[in-house]
Amino acid sequence: MASKQLLSATLLELSPNTRQQDSMTPTRGQPSGLNAFGNWLNLHWFGVFLVVYGLWVWLPWLAPVAMHLGWDGLGKAIYFVYSFFCHQLPERSFFLFGAKPMYSLVEIQAAWRETVNPALLRRFIGMPVMGWKVGWSDRMVSFYTSIWIFALLWWPLRRKIKPLSLWGFALFLLPMVLDGGSHAISDLAGIGRGFRDSNLWLGALTQYALPSSFYAGDALGSFNSIVRLTTGVLAGLSIAWLALPFIYRAQALNRQLDELNYGKVLEQIRTQNPRPAGR
Repeated sequence: MASKQLLSATLLELSPNTRQQDSMTPTRGQPSGLNAFGNWLNLHWFGVFLVVYGLWVWLPWLAPVAMHLGWDGLGKAIYFVYSFFCHQLPERSFFLFGAKPMYSLVEIQAAWRETVNPALLRRFIGMPVMGWKVGWSDRMVSFYTSIWIFALLWWPLRRKIKPLSLWGFALFLLPMVLDGGSHAISDLAGIGRGFRDSNLWLGALTQYALPSSFYAGDALGSFNSIVRLTTGVLAGLSIAWLALPFIYRAQALNRQLDELNYGKVLEQIRTQNPRPAGR
């Protein structure tokens, strides 16, 4: 920044019409509003990221709070906005202010409507007795939230952590792709009717050594729930580990190049326009 200011001052000093131009354009030699904002954003990008992305991450949790307080308009507006980014199936979502943090498909059908149509199921946002669901599913909670948390953990160590390799990124992302893909294929048979709902294959592999609630359904503590949460965290880690160190190093390199380039230009100006002796 100091070299940029020095270069700007030198250019103005060497210009024969500086005073005339200054009177005509008072802002000449000063950064425009857009450039000033770009410089500010370049210095404060991480804080901006934490605030803006943090709002995106935590706003779905405001939906059940709003419904619980009777602010139905705000709560339903949040559900509507996030419905474009998540399936919002209630049996795969967390609930607040109710008897349980998650409910099985059977419990939701008994309390609300007997249906396996995902387009209808996603409309169920809760009720006072059961509580109100978070604005997106458990996988989205673990995925998006983990990026924000890992960003906080990365910042104090930013000078030491190198960007994750593309192979490492693919390896961390693969579990969520496989799990999400298998769920999508399973749901083609109908919600609650696919191979990922019963997990008979897992029971056969483990000889049903664990409680039946671990194998069937999507409730908290089940195999499906654990895998969705775990793969979401791994994917979030891969994105934070790849993107944040890359951005930080790219900015550091750009600053070094700017300093080098401005230094060269300044030296060239001084060489081509030597000041008279005694001035």
